[in-house]
Amino acid sequence: MRKFKFFLNFEKEANWLNQMAEEGFEFVGKSMGYHFRPAKPEKTDIKIDYRTFKNKEDFIDYCTLFEDCGWKHIAGTKSSGTQYFKKVRADADEDIFSDADSKAGRYKRLSQMYMALSMCYLPIFAALITTGAIDAAGLLSPKRLYYTPGLWNMAGADFWGAFLFETPFALFRAATWALFPVIIILFLFFSYKTEQHYKKLMK
Repeated sequence: MRKFKFFLNFEKEANWLNQMAEEGFEFVGKSMGYHFRPAKPEKTDIKIDYRTFKNKEDFIDYCTLFEDCGWKHIAGTKSSGTQYFKKVRADADEDIFSDADSKAGRYKRLSQMYMALSMCYLPIFAALITTGAIDAAGLLSPKRLYYTPGLWNMAGADFWGAFLFETPFALFRAATWALFPVIIILFLFFSYKTEQHYKKLMK
């Protein structure tokens, strides 16, 4: 079974995964949504970290460290960022984090990732505007999205026929041109929200 959800709060995400386990759905991976398989309902304790690794060896050492402490790595790759751990030993610590700084640090890393993504899209968007591939004024003036010559000077049936014919193409242009600024704004917003989670935990 696959479910699609989006979280900026690791605690809420972990609580949801634990609730799914109690309902008989075991979390087995995350790729284009959360993957679950039917299982015996159980009370689980899942914790989430955010960390990427430059090489496989460091990632393996990272997972092994937690598994030696009673926490099994159940999802995540060296480059995925989000890492999921499940408590498998009764004598394991109650949390995978040793202090508040390390617990808050995952939000800082996530915030920096979203900021980096927004900065990657920004020069691409600027280049598309500079080359004329995107008409920035068209995003503010919908009339510029219509290319039919003399459209706005037409009247009656001629106007409505041309207007209705081109509107789907105009909407497609608007959606295409707005894609990059929307993505940039979303990533900046995600960066801000996760930064707030970081600051809250550091207080």
